[in-house]
Amino acid sequence: QVKLVESGGGLVQAGGSLRLSCAASGSSASNNAMGWFRQAPGKERECVAAITWDGGVTYYADSVKGRSTISRDNAKNTVYLQMNSLKPEDTAVYYCAARTAGTGSIYKYQYQYPYWGQGTQVTVSS
Repeated sequence: QVKLVESGGGLVQAGGSLRLSCAASGSSASNNAMGWFRQAPGKERECVAAITWDGGVTYYADSVKGRSTISRDNAKNTVYLQMNSLKPEDTAVYYCAARTAGTGSIYKYQYQYPYWGQGTQVTVSS
């Protein structure tokens, strides 16, 4: 079992930056592949970034590519999502997700993740 707690969301003006954090606890938390998803009102939840358990491979959705960086510190069992040049369309609840991973695979779909955090709200004003 893995417990995930997100933090770092908030209200920011367009063009600003935020760094989201996801602290993982539980068995083998550092061995998990991780993903960041977001869900805006009336829209489906989408994966915006993902990272392998060792941080060696990352994935970004086109909507955030070039503006966001996913990283992890396995010593702290924490995954980060640095978001820059934020736009109003980035407004959403952001969730982190985890799954055990014995290989260097990237996981981009909701059904691939059994563990989820409670979400943190990001609001970007124009």
